[in-house]
Amino acid sequence: METLKTSGHAPVNGIQMYYEIHGNGGGLPLVLIHGGGSTIETTFGVILPMLAAHNKVIAVELQAHGRTSDRNAPETFEQDASDVAALLKYLKVDKANIMGFSDGGCTTMQLAMSHPELLNKIVVVSSNYQREGMIPGFFEGLQKATLKDMPEPLKAGFLKVTPDKDRLQNMFEKDRSRRLVFQNWPDAALQSIKTPALIMAGDKDVITTEHIVKLSHLIPGAQLAILPGMHGTLLGEICSAKKDSRQPEITATLVQEFLND
Repeated sequence: METLKTSGHAPVNGIQMYYEIHGNGGGLPLVLIHGGGSTIETTFGVILPMLAAHNKVIAVELQAHGRTSDRNAPETFEQDASDVAALLKYLKVDKANIMGFSDGGCTTMQLAMSHPELLNKIVVVSSNYQREGMIPGFFEGLQKATLKDMPEPLKAGFLKVTPDKDRLQNMFEKDRSRRLVFQNWPDAALQSIKTPALIMAGDKDVITTEHIVKLSHLIPGAQLAILPGMHGTLLGEICSAKKDSRQPEITATLVQEFLND
């Protein structure tokens, strides 16, 4: 990613949280939060330069992911949100835009609920707020899943930046557990979000279209964009990117128009 300006580890809430800063854009920074099992590169490698052309981008890696250390505690969306909030304070960022994919989108919504003072706008990509929002069979498959079932590009992406198979196994187990124990958020929790929101997903996503539409209706004033493709196709995410597709460019344009509006 030729847009990289600096990177480092921040001591937040007992972990060393990895972050990168890209681009020279003015205004509020855009924080990118990757999906479960992912790194900055595997989720945002394609679209990040497009976003960094107009924004100062702060990309993070959450607990146990990529180059960020772990803690002796489960992963939770609440803890992830607290970690991102602490990172922003460490970087002396008073307010930011947030864009999260999949599990990172859940973290983004949690940030909007628990740390609204830090947020200007949010972009939530392919995320659910209730268990019923996942496609049929999702949780049954996850219950039986082992590291062998993890997509090879995600395993390779992790090992590229942290060549430690034990840490990969640990990350997989914590991600899997977080999803299996996920409890529904009540509608009122989403209705409490006052941060302007753009909700995005693919029409063949692992989140049902009906659930995405419902989510967009619950967050007051939220905008909605559903594009053709699978989980992450609209970002150029490593497991679902289409060769020569312009979808990431379209997504970046929609996000930028939303942020500029």
